[in-house]
Amino acid sequence: MTQPPTVPPSRTALDRRAVLALAGGLAVTTTAGAQPTEPAPLSDGQRFDPGQVVELARALAKKPYAAPANDLPDPFRDLTYEQYIGVRAQPSALLWAGEGRGFVVEPLHRGFVFTTPVALHAIEDGVVRRIAYDRNRFTFGKLKAPDEGRDLGFSGFRLYASFNGAAPSDCAIFQGASFFRALAAGQSYGVTARALTLKPAEARGEEFPLFRAFWLERPGAGTGQIVIHALVDSESATAALRMTLRPGEATIVDVEATLCPRTNLEHVGIAGMTGAYLFGPTDHRSVDDARPAAHECDGLQIRNGWGEAIWRPVQNPETLQISAFLDQDPKGFGLIQRARAYGDYQDDVQRWEKRPSLWVEPLGSWGPGVPQHGWGAGAVQLIEIPSESEVNENILAYWRPKDPVAKEIAFSYRQFWCWTVPGAPPLAACSGTRIGKGAGGKRRLFLVDFTGEAPFAEGIDPNALQLALHTAPGSIVRQRIYPYPERKTVRAVFELDPGNDTACELRLVVKAGDKPVSETWLYRWTP
Repeated sequence: MTQPPTVPPSRTALDRRAVLALAGGLAVTTTAGAQPTEPAPLSDGQRFDPGQVVELARALAKKPYAAPANDLPDPFRDLTYEQYIGVRAQPSALLWAGEGRGFVVEPLHRGFVFTTPVALHAIEDGVVRRIAYDRNRFTFGKLKAPDEGRDLGFSGFRLYASFNGAAPSDCAIFQGASFFRALAAGQSYGVTARALTLKPAEARGEEFPLFRAFWLERPGAGTGQIVIHALVDSESATAALRMTLRPGEATIVDVEATLCPRTNLEHVGIAGMTGAYLFGPTDHRSVDDARPAAHECDGLQIRNGWGEAIWRPVQNPETLQISAFLDQDPKGFGLIQRARAYGDYQDDVQRWEKRPSLWVEPLGSWGPGVPQHGWGAGAVQLIEIPSESEVNENILAYWRPKDPVAKEIAFSYRQFWCWTVPGAPPLAACSGTRIGKGAGGKRRLFLVDFTGEAPFAEGIDPNALQLALHTAPGSIVRQRIYPYPERKTVRAVFELDPGNDTACELRLVVKAGDKPVSETWLYRWTP
């Protein structure tokens, strides 16, 4: 079994925002006295009941927030990335290794930016077993080992899984704030999921919830799945999560989350995810780089509650951009990597084409005034943050309920960590967006490609296809459509004249008569 670095190879540096997030959050004052890493029961030797994690979150929400201990001694609190990846668990510390269960767990040491203590437990035969820290079960590279008997604790864990019957290999990492990543077979780490998102992109500062404890159910041999329970704590809320992970060609994670507010939550994000986007065909002009693109995701995909399939290319803007896609009971959304060829990136180190797409399908919700099926009213929110480095996860997407959350509420959803999004509708999908200088003045030239069978289906004349194209504000100066039956591709070509406006919302659909034959392409143009 291979043991790759604890931090994905692309993360050779971290921006200040990421460091603050991983280290435990913004606008949180550390209490003077050390706080226990496990703030309540469900400890060693107790019988386990999943409902107890929810009860634990409820009880914790009734108490004032206590920040975790800031007690990590030198040099571990100031490690460089290179020093930190040298701190690894010994083979004897790997949970369930050699037992043929299809899963192996590696506890991750505290250090670098991962300083928040996290309690780890195994559930075996229905009984909780605390995973105890022991310095002798780690290697420390060139660092001096901590003093004997000193409990430095864990920062999370790495999960190895058997894909297609092979030996266990990298599958997921739960580490830093309430972040986690997963992989499908053959992929490299990319987009990051969040257990809970609070106040993102607000002037008063984003709040970063923290994983405080995990309980991992020992998987049965041949079941192909593992169940992970997590307790999340934050200044404004707590949460209990039950995650069932099934690795494969698409790795599926079923999430059941119970949110317990400490205060009225005016801005809460459900099923949040982040990805890095430095540049691509839409904005390459601003980057002096030999590569044609560098990103973990190239667009936000949505299937809304009214059945519309939407593709919104993401961008690295000059200024912070926030977009809300109003919806009622969305069918799915996610940050998607559609460009899958080596030539799309020409990067021999990062291999962006191997990064997973993360697609979320809501399953249900319950609570005061909340329907039993679907997620009700709200919006898929997209935040695009200016970035000068490919290590910055500057694209954030999540579901924001319409109304503030003041009482306990629960959501369930399914994550697909995948190569392609499942259940694609029978429509041509956007396969490329390119933007350049127009014919004159401030005009911008757009080339938008759609690929699929629908525009060339029996009974449809490709030469009679039409563009339903709108912008607000601004104006469309000219437009034309080019069908390419041999490539099953339709290209829309048009020029946008923004006038003196600093943002234009564009909307494009390819139609055969009144019938859409492509997904809806949306884009926000900014200078």
